[in-house]
Amino acid sequence: MATFKLNEEAEDDLERLYEHGILSFSLAQADRYYDGLIEHFYKLAENPYLWQTVDSIRVGYRYVSDSIYYRIVGDTV
Repeated sequence: MATFKLNEEAEDDLERLYEHGILSFSLAQADRYYDGLIEHFYKLAENPYLWQTVDSIRVGYRYVSDSIYYRIVGDTV
């Protein structure tokens, strides 16, 4: 089973998105959005080749909606 690992910048981005969601929408909405992103990361880990490559941005990276950029290293996304 593949796994995912977030780098420090991605973790910071998630924290900013969560805080923005609380301030702009509500705690409940921020929780739903955050949980949805985490769920999406697990889907990426299970099926990392389903999404298109974005070699024009950086070779080896792929793109998912909400600007999730990722790369595959061994069994880790």
